[in-house]
Amino acid sequence: MFIDTHCHLELHRYGDELPFVLQRARDNGVARMVAIGSGGTLATCEEAVRLAEAHPDIHAVIGFHPHEASAFDFDAAQGVAEFAEHPRVVAVGETGLDYHYAFSPPVVQEDAFRQQIEIARMVGKPLVIHNRESDEDCIRILQDSPAGSVGGVIHCFTSGWDLAKVALDLGFYIGFTGIVSFRNGEDVRDVLRRVPQDRIVIETDSPFLAPVPHRGRRNEPAWVVDVARAVADTLGLSLEEVARITTENACRLYRLPDIEPSGSLTA
Repeated sequence: MFIDTHCHLELHRYGDELPFVLQRARDNGVARMVAIGSGGTLATCEEAVRLAEAHPDIHAVIGFHPHEASAFDFDAAQGVAEFAEHPRVVAVGETGLDYHYAFSPPVVQEDAFRQQIEIARMVGKPLVIHNRESDEDCIRILQDSPAGSVGGVIHCFTSGWDLAKVALDLGFYIGFTGIVSFRNGEDVRDVLRRVPQDRIVIETDSPFLAPVPHRGRRNEPAWVVDVARAVADTLGLSLEEVARITTENACRLYRLPDIEPSGSLTA
């Protein structure tokens, strides 16, 4: 059993093929998928919630991505706060900072990030944090905000150990994607080797970052098994051990009911 802790499943990404994408994941042992409703409109949040309402094995995360932080106005904040109360919503995000593209000014990104941290605190749910080329500011915000009181995950981790250590000290999990399978992913694998095993979760970040051997194709949740295999190879563990460890971790992170194992793993 596997859990894809971070995938973008909006219809504009998969269209009429979405039912087949979901079925391929289930057929490949993916017991749960966490749909990220994070964009620049409340419609994206609502789509993730409706998907989670329609499928018992899908849960939702809602928020405004740092790319669209400029759209996070009063109405957006109110809408996210309301959606965050929904029982099928397990976290707030993805929110955070992205200085690589800087589609929104850094000061605007920080304001939206801090507001969503406060929403997570109010509803008592964890955070899903995006961080790219903004480690210093991300560390500062994590340390001087209530983020540690709710915890969460630094998703698609590509940063250095300094951020990982701060996040771990605050009770966060670290999310690893197909980058751990890339030939140029050694820096990420180095961090993976240092993270305590009870803080590791796996994700696809579909439809992005398809793992080896699917690089260059549109990613999908079924391939979280290939992420798990790369984690297993890096840590010297079996695929079964990684499946168990990361599933237990994901259930703690998102406060999901435990999954009863059924049958043997095949991948």
